[in-house]
Amino acid sequence: MALPVPLRPVQHHLRTAQEHEKRDPVVTYYCRLYAMQTGMKLDSKTPECRKFLVKLMDQLESMKKELSDNESISQEVVGNAHIENYALKLFLYADNEDRAGRFHKNMIKSFYTSSLLLDVLSVFGELSEENIQHRKYARWKATYIHNCLKNGETPQPGPIGMDEDEEADEFGAEGFSGQGPSHGGSFRGGPAPQSFDGQDQSLVPGPTPGIGFTPGLAPSGPPATNYNNIQIPPGAHAPANTPAELPPPSEAAKPTPAPRSAPAVDPSLLNAQQQGGVQLSAEDFTKAQKYCKYAGSALQYEDVNTAVQNLQKALRLLTTGKE
Repeated sequence: MALPVPLRPVQHHLRTAQEHEKRDPVVTYYCRLYAMQTGMKLDSKTPECRKFLVKLMDQLESMKKELSDNESISQEVVGNAHIENYALKLFLYADNEDRAGRFHKNMIKSFYTSSLLLDVLSVFGELSEENIQHRKYARWKATYIHNCLKNGETPQPGPIGMDEDEEADEFGAEGFSGQGPSHGGSFRGGPAPQSFDGQDQSLVPGPTPGIGFTPGLAPSGPPATNYNNIQIPPGAHAPANTPAELPPPSEAAKPTPAPRSAPAVDPSLLNAQQQGGVQLSAEDFTKAQKYCKYAGSALQYEDVNTAVQNLQKALRLLTTGKE
């Protein structure tokens, strides 16, 4: 069963889910959950769309049972941390490649996939302003670099200006047809693999020409808005490892890992005791739990600085009642 036309806006989220079926089922689950929730808003009345969404719901229920012992599925706060950290990991990898002037299809796809995963975060609630800006920047950067390379131009590395209304998120259902070679190889999505273990083939969105870049979206030179002040999260400088889900760049393009430095620890928190008279609300406990989950998720990526910072935030909140 092909993806119904009214549901085309979620085809790339479903493609991302399919690509992570084996390597990260948590990403797969939440991408499909986002596609299902968004699809219900797009069209849940026509028979074709209803049939597709019902199958998607059945698939999600099956995954939820299979992954019932996974905290990222059973606890939303952990799932939120997992998806957000993964999205930012991709963003930071692409951002470092971009700033170093290493332009290739893996970094373009990293930018674009990170923007899709930031879309997915909306299943947990409203996006933070910071994540909205990351999504906007990543999606625009992916389009800008892709079109520069396609047209034989050299992209400008690092943060550059961007029109406020040029978010480049209207990639179009048909995607970019990719006629003619581009620098660094063709960036075509290609047809879907023929089989996935446990994958309901009727829910595979089918072959997509690309990841959704539309030639008409190429910016004509750096626009007016300054994006140099975009807030990059902790750990933004050269992640130690290229994300496992992306093939590493060629030997000549591999970044040199930055030496790790010991994270700064607030001495006042080393022997922290709750201050007298501190009354913690249910919201405070939820925030502290969230910081601890973020720390645990950061350690999965060996990001010590981010883990320490989040643990310190949790300790400060629990001992003083203030963030």
